[in-house]
Amino acid sequence: MSENVVSTGAVNAVKEVWEKRIKKLNEDLKREKEFQQKLVRIWEERVSLTKLREKVTKEDGRVILKIEKEEWKTLPSSLLKLSQLQEWQLHRIGLLKIPEFIGRFQNLIVLDLSRNTISEIPRGIGLLTRLQELILSYNRIKTVPMELSYCASLEKLELAVNRDLSDLPQELSNLLKLTHLDLSMNVFTTIPPAVLNMPALEWLDMGSNRLEQLPDTIERMQNLHTLWLQRNEITCLPETISSMKNLSTLVLSNNKLQDIPECMEEMTNLRFVNFRDNPLKLEVTLPPSENIDEEEERELFGLQFMHTYIQESRRAGRRSYCNTRSMREVDGASSYSNS
Repeated sequence: MSENVVSTGAVNAVKEVWEKRIKKLNEDLKREKEFQQKLVRIWEERVSLTKLREKVTKEDGRVILKIEKEEWKTLPSSLLKLSQLQEWQLHRIGLLKIPEFIGRFQNLIVLDLSRNTISEIPRGIGLLTRLQELILSYNRIKTVPMELSYCASLEKLELAVNRDLSDLPQELSNLLKLTHLDLSMNVFTTIPPAVLNMPALEWLDMGSNRLEQLPDTIERMQNLHTLWLQRNEITCLPETISSMKNLSTLVLSNNKLQDIPECMEEMTNLRFVNFRDNPLKLEVTLPPSENIDEEEERELFGLQFMHTYIQESRRAGRRSYCNTRSMREVDGASSYSNS
């Protein structure tokens, strides 16, 4: 009996020794593997950094990282060693995300990441207080973080062709220097309040969205000189559009407008307008021009067309109303007179 006990104890002791040795061996192998992986990462980072440095150029005194049509799904942390960069131009590189460390590039003036597959904008973008241009068109962005409003120097923002983008945070109205905004080819159903309240906005493209009407508060955009609204579903224009005194270019082609409101006669600064491909109720023929060159250059659905349409509408005893409120008032007055 005692011999069995001694034998069992010896076996257990040997087993314990071997288990410790195996455990230590596994730990050593794990450390060795991690060390090798670390060496690989260091090597890859160095290779990536070398490649990135080769893509750095200098134009007009500005340090630019320029990459196009190469495979860079993610950007390595070694990029942080190029913190002097003032501009990124990374197009068609399959980039999946903007790196979280983007906020550490305090010298960035232009960030152009158009034509990639980026799905979100990191909140760290708000740390780029010197950023003047942010170009993220042709990506897959669905939402915009309110932290973008901290980019106090931003003058140009392009978010065209992101397909599922439908709103902007109200805080973006704090972008006091923003003059250029491209939101075309998305799914906006109305002009966001943030846009209406951008004090310096001069150029706005909301073409190819799902706009059905323009808000009465559109007159808030007093500095706007160019407004693109083509390929929407707009059926009516508000009276207040005539208060946009600086508006010189207005594109309304391919909408569902049935009339041109008389109030647009008051828009004396308007230099270019386009009503082509709208189901307008009146058929208007422009008078022939005496100058052949002018006849060739004349826009058939442009400024002269607009004024002629309004005049013809007035002669026909028709009045075009720009909002539902006016229509209700007229209907009410008509009902009262008939009674």
